[in-house]
Amino acid sequence: MEIKAVVLAAGKGTRMMSETNHLPKVLRQACGKPLLHYVLKALDFIPAQNTVLVGGYMRELVFEAFPNYPHAVQDPQLGTGHAVMCAKEHLKDFDGTVLVCYGDMPLLKKEVYQKLLAAHAENDAACTMLSGTCEEYLPYGRVLRDEHGDFLRIVEDRDCTPEQKAIRELNVGIYAFDCKALLASLDEIKDNNAQHEYYLTDVPAILRAHGQRVAVHKEMLNEQIIGVNTPEQLAMTEKYLRG
Repeated sequence: MEIKAVVLAAGKGTRMMSETNHLPKVLRQACGKPLLHYVLKALDFIPAQNTVLVGGYMRELVFEAFPNYPHAVQDPQLGTGHAVMCAKEHLKDFDGTVLVCYGDMPLLKKEVYQKLLAAHAENDAACTMLSGTCEEYLPYGRVLRDEHGDFLRIVEDRDCTPEQKAIRELNVGIYAFDCKALLASLDEIKDNNAQHEYYLTDVPAILRAHGQRVAVHKEMLNEQIIGVNTPEQLAMTEKYLRG
């Protein structure tokens, strides 16, 4: 199975800005190395030439720091779905599996990515999404299932009803897609949500509506799914990296 990865690395990290530090979020350092370093290290089973970095804010610094990786530009930044759209040029002739993940999740282990990809291959699905549980509250989308326990859709945290907020199965935001199915679905995403952004989370429901199989690979992930958005989360990440 040939695999390409698309790593979303366009974020500004507004809540981590200071008068002296304006670096993009994925270049913030934890234990002396950029956050993106840890993600790419976990993805080192995929060749660098098959790993596309999607940069936005101060992208030149990101691309200079990791020159061996192909890159795509997201400008303006209109959501995660839009970020993947910006990588289309690198995917248009590809007929394998696309792993979509985030450059600010340095704690996720290599074996979790590999298990997701293995489950995707076994499921013969158009999409296999990673879901996880975490003991602390994280503002992630919730995975909704039908009465048979099958995937129904994802609801973003900001769009959740009180009942949906109580669901503990979280959408990690990491997916394995059949490339052709992904590209076709990206054309159908709409921005009719609270943020007027194009959510990648809409793609699984679009695939399902077209009768294609969407699978969920669930794991107990706890701190591994912490994305670094605040100085406090950066400090927490450093603590876990030190072990």
